[in-house]
Order: sequence, then C-alpha cells, then structure tokens
Amino acid sequence: MIVSKKDIPGLLDKMIAGCEVIAPVKKGDFTVFKTLASGAEAVLDAGNTKLPAKELFFPQSETLFSYNVTAEGANLQAPIDDKKKVLFGVRPCDARSVKLLDNVFNNDKFTDPYYTARRENTVMVGIGCNTPASTCFCTSVNCGPFDTSGLDLLLVDTGDAYVVEVITDKGKALVDQAGLAAASDADKAAADTAKKAAVVTCQVNTDGLKAKLDVNFYDPIWEKIHEKCLGCGACTYLCPTCHCFDIVDEAVDCTGCRVRNWDSCAFPLFTLHGSGHNPRTSNKERYRNRIMHKFKYFVDNFNETACVGCGRCIKNCPVNMDIRVVLENIRGSEARLDS
Repeated sequence: MIVSKKDIPGLLDKMIAGCEVIAPVKKGDFTVFKTLASGAEAVLDAGNTKLPAKELFFPQSETLFSYNVTAEGANLQAPIDDKKKVLFGVRPCDARSVKLLDNVFNNDKFTDPYYTARRENTVMVGIGCNTPASTCFCTSVNCGPFDTSGLDLLLVDTGDAYVVEVITDKGKALVDQAGLAAASDADKAAADTAKKAAVVTCQVNTDGLKAKLDVNFYDPIWEKIHEKCLGCGACTYLCPTCHCFDIVDEAVDCTGCRVRNWDSCAFPLFTLHGSGHNPRTSNKERYRNRIMHKFKYFVDNFNETACVGCGRCIKNCPVNMDIRVVLENIRGSEARLDS
C-alpha cells in the first residue's frame, strides 16, 4: 500500500471521525503525543517525541478506582479506558518499548486491566527512521530504524509518499478501511532503498555485558560510575521502558480514590521502608539498580533488554551522563566475585 504525504492530513481526518487519533504535534521546540482535533496538527518528520509512547498506555498519573460511602452503602467506580484509538507516527523504538512493557503488565502471573485495555484497543502505526539521530543506538539493543515489534503498520518514507507495510490483522483492517492504493514494484524498491540508506552511526558493544553484570555487583566501578549523577530522575521519566510507580490513597471523609503515579528508582524515598530502613542508602546503589534492572534483571525475567536505544536519556541528562559510555566502562571493568 502507498499514501502520498499530502494526503496524510485528510487520511487522519477520516480516522478522527471514527475514533480517537493520537499523533506527534509541535509543542515549543519539540513534539509530544496528543489527541488530534485535525489531521493538519500532526508532525511526522521531527524524530522522537519528548516523552515516550508509554504514557499513552501507562499514564503518568491515573485513578485506579474511586469510592463514596453513604448511609445506603458504598459506591465503587473503577474506570477502564477501552476507547478505540489509533496511535499514528510512533517511532520503532517506542513501539518496541511498549512490546517490552507487555512483559510487565500482561504476563502469566499478573495482568493489569488498565494497561491491557488500552493496548488491545489501540492500533499502532509506526514511521521508520530514515535518518537516525546521533544519540540513537537502537541496533545495539535488538531494535532498529525499521523494526516492526509492537507495530500494526509501518510507514516507510520514500520522499513524497509513505509505503505502508502491513504487520498485523489490526493493521490490515485499518488499511482496508482507509482504502489505500497498492504500492507498485517501484514504490517497494524505493522503500527498500530507504531502509538500506538509514544508518545508525553509534554502536555500543553489548557482547558479554550481561555476563559481566551477573558477577560485578560489588565491583569498584560502581563507586566511580555514579558520581556525576544528580539523582533527578529525568532519565527514568523520559525512558520508554522504565515502569516504576507508586500507589497513593487520597480520601476526604467518606470519599476517596486510589491513584497510581510514575516513580523512579533514582529517588531516595523509592525504597524507604516504613521502619525507616533504606536498602539503597546512596546514589551509588540507586544508579547501580537502574543499570542492573535494564541489562540484567529484566533479561533474567523476560529474556529481553529493557532498553531500545532511543537516546532520550542522553539528550536530556542535565549533567551529560551518557549510558553508552557507562555500558562500555562496565564491560571494560574487572568483574569481581566479592560478597
């Protein structure tokens, strides 16, 4: 299938008439995902959004349930967002991150109904990255500029048009509804050329990284590697795979609600026990946990690395900590089996 770029606003308008459509829009000097009022709002050529797509499935703050107790009894409401949606213009790294989050929120032990309802009712339309940013290292962590993990459709930019690749039945249904024209052999060849021309300039050698992390919990490198980190949590809030959260009960008299909010393992209070004991007393322990979680614990649990190489943590760190350098330093350290 193929769609001309000039026809995209009209195509989005048709979708908006039938469901909620979310796409990148301009906000100051960057783009963010937003529900479209018009197809003309969408900005599809600006690279990754400031915030990752995870917020659309796992919101920064959401009410899990609310209640009101009266003399007649208790009234409990647990809102589930099951509206039909199209997420249009998501980049492959963000789509893969949502696929990784599926392991956390929908596995054989636990199912989060809030997350799964949004996932099941959302069609994800991705756009490949013809010109990856200098901070991208997606190909080093099992991703890539045209990776299709988590996507229902993938658009490949060929200049004046997008060649549409159908990935799932949900994607096919959307394409059939839109009535897109079939792509010619020349169009498909142009898409293949675009894919081959896309170069991720930064490569991070992750060979042996998991094996090193398996044994270097007490390695002296952790004493140095965290020193520049402020513990501000920006990297975790902007990371598409971080999923730490806190639960807060808010009540006034007989009315209240339970709210889930994003949290961060970079914060001192994250592991503070009610007794006052904190197993991660310093920034060293907290930064070590962040690295261990992404490149060891998540791999142990789900056989996947909890990083998609989007580069957001590199771009937005206020002290220019670069996870690529951190990983190379860990690989080069002398692992010890201290206890």
